Amino acid sequence: MNRENTTEILRYAAFTSDPAGGNPAGVVLDATGLDESQMLAIAAELGYSETAFVTARDDEHRRFRLRYFSPLAEVAFCGHVTVATAVALAERIGSGELAFDTPAGEIRVATAVSSAGTARATLTSVPTRSRPAVDAELDAALSALGWERDDLDPALPPHVAFGGNEHLVLAAASRARLADLTYDFDGLAEVMRIHDWVTVQLVWRETPDLFHARNPFPVGGVVEDPATGAAAAALGGYLRTIGQVKEAATIAIRQGEDMGRPSDLTIEVDPVDARVRVTGQAVPIDR
Repeated sequence: MNRENTTEILRYAAFTSDPAGGNPAGVVLDATGLDESQMLAIAAELGYSETAFVTARDDEHRRFRLRYFSPLAEVAFCGHVTVATAVALAERIGSGELAFDTPAGEIRVATAVSSAGTARATLTSVPTRSRPAVDAELDAALSALGWERDDLDPALPPHVAFGGNEHLVLAAASRARLADLTYDFDGLAEVMRIHDWVTVQLVWRETPDLFHARNPFPVGGVVEDPATGAAAAALGGYLRTIGQVKEAATIAIRQGEDMGRPSDLTIEVDPVDARVRVTGQAVPIDR
């Protein structure tokens, strides 16, 4: 019997309390019998931006090994599907802290389930880092996006930020610029492959503690992610690096509105800690 056909695949919407919002995520809590090609095939058939596979689990010590696959390839880390996996586990083994061993390193996740059954997870990222984007990187990305340098917010310089994966961070000067996203899918994918970026993190700062975000993900075969936990962690590290966080801060990120799947992410950034905490809800999607 084909192991893929007997694998239980859970479907969750991450960073939302509404199954019609957030970022759809596939979760396989028992992938011990799957090889890499089978995991990739499941992710491709499901068609979500990522699917998480629990390849080893120790329920007693609440420790699990995760691998992540987009429809096209394995990725080192994915935040929204980590939140979805943590919520799925909390619903089954109870709330508390979980430890995930991922290709990007150990990720700790605190989970809580309310009396009403609402589940929330807070992941602590690997140490973040950020550096200025060089002109060649920036020009290639802007060309593929159809943006100009004048479209950028001069107070938030372009950077390449890391929060488990690398993301180009570009801050738009206006909400209208962020809303108008029609880009060269193949061209941007090629630029991203050259520089090993997982997404491009496009943001607009409404206030110091509220950002709007969009995340093109052509290297994963997806036009746009409705919610991106790894990029949220990278954004927190970016803001810390450029001196925008002078003291411990909680910042809200609103994503997915322009594609009809509103998502809410919260990041906690500390100027003396390179790690970033990312919080959100997740709910099952009815098949």
